[in-house]
Amino acid sequence: MASENFGLRKLWMVFFVMMILAVLLEVNAGKKKNSDDDKQKKKKKKDLRDYNDADLERLFEEWEDAEDEHDPDDLPEHKRPSPTIDMSKMDLSNPESAMKLTKKGKTLMMFVSVSGDPTQEETDDITVRWQSQLFNAHYNFQRYPVSSDRVIFLLTDGSVAWEIKDFLIQQDRCKEVSIESQVYYGKGSGKEVGGKGVPIGKDEL
Repeated sequence: MASENFGLRKLWMVFFVMMILAVLLEVNAGKKKNSDDDKQKKKKKKDLRDYNDADLERLFEEWEDAEDEHDPDDLPEHKRPSPTIDMSKMDLSNPESAMKLTKKGKTLMMFVSVSGDPTQEETDDITVRWQSQLFNAHYNFQRYPVSSDRVIFLLTDGSVAWEIKDFLIQQDRCKEVSIESQVYYGKGSGKEVGGKGVPIGKDEL
């Protein structure tokens, strides 16, 4: 009988201890949750003037993670999605038509030469004038001199290069324009100007 009472008391003690442990665990969990909530509140209430570099870096990362969509124009060119090419607008009999579509929204360099053995200053004056005229016609690009008679026109939208070429080759002091390994002779070259490109290194027959 005594052993049964002892066993019963032992069982009750184990049960009692388990109940106390459960209560303590619940209290600790509540404290931890309140502590986390307090940290979040403190973080939200923190004055921007008190932010250090680590806070700003964390804030920037959170902002980046939250931003699901990016404007394609804000991305580097190699990360931008390729433009969809509408084959119905492509004139297969005209290679330039296909080139315009494939260069849409892509950076392109065109080389422009001035005729008559000009000085660097003369080349600058002439090509700046052409750039200004084209800018007035809503063609925007950067100009970089590369030699005494040659400059680079750097376009952010390569599809307009051939329209710019059509203007340039009609100018009296334009010797030639090179786009994508094709040479287009200008009025200053002394060759027939027809807007027809020939591969670099070859002459028209």
